[in-house]
Amino acid sequence: MRAVFVDANDALSAVTEKLLRPDDLPVTINRFPAITPGELPKALGDAEIAIIDHTHLPIGVARQCRGLKHVVFLGTGPQSYMDPARLDAECGIKVHVIKGYGDTAVAECAFALMWAAAKGLAGMDRAMRAGDWMRTEAMQLTGKTLGLIGFGGIGSEMARLSLGVGMRVVAWNRSPATHTGVAFMELDEVLEAADIVSLHLALNDGTRGILSAERIRCMKPGVILINTARGALVDEAAMIAALRSGQIGHAGLDVYTTEPMPAGHELTTLPNVTLSAHSGFRTPEANDNLIGAALDHCRRIAGEIA
Repeated sequence: MRAVFVDANDALSAVTEKLLRPDDLPVTINRFPAITPGELPKALGDAEIAIIDHTHLPIGVARQCRGLKHVVFLGTGPQSYMDPARLDAECGIKVHVIKGYGDTAVAECAFALMWAAAKGLAGMDRAMRAGDWMRTEAMQLTGKTLGLIGFGGIGSEMARLSLGVGMRVVAWNRSPATHTGVAFMELDEVLEAADIVSLHLALNDGTRGILSAERIRCMKPGVILINTARGALVDEAAMIAALRSGQIGHAGLDVYTTEPMPAGHELTTLPNVTLSAHSGFRTPEANDNLIGAALDHCRRIAGEIA
């Protein structure tokens, strides 16, 4: 049995080499992070395990991967890159996910985007580089209401950070949750109450498009929207329209419906958007947690088959 890390960047390659043990199953590290789906069958060969960071795995391609039985997806949202249910039912390929590895890192990214949006930092930076001494009217966040949509590990870390700077925190979660200092409400109540809305949900059939045009209209005029979860949680066209109208005052986004974002995408033309490239979870600490958990999955799979 062997595994192939099909799309390892330099940082994750180094972490994988560091954490591999002498008695581990062989793991081939493919140092070509821009691999295309069509290149996967050749890259995998007869390997039973694929470690995948961000490469799409369509059903048609999976059928060509003759030895593939397991995918270890580096994160919690494989639905953005593959259909786990179909892979299992039609190809006998199990998709394994990794939870909790970057909760603090992603929460810190959401927290940073919230502050950058509130203070207009990205716009002032762009203007000053162009020679314009532009001053922006900022939002003071102390005393403002943060609405968390989803309250798992990342949401709870975001609450901890925000409570620490004097914000009021309200939240909605799909299952009952409690947290000191956080008021839990119905989804529409959170959207109506919040000055800043931050999304922290997994993407699935029940959450896709959960922030619809109708729900965007329910939010406070000028609300700040933060999304470090998955782009498809939001009706993108409705969000863009709301950014243009001012219903959404500013959006801080780390995730998008299509990734990588196509050149010239409409979001890149809007002045009231702060963008980052789905990198909120990229810290040395999170990378160690992530690759360590991925290798543990591989060891468990090898042990079960042995």
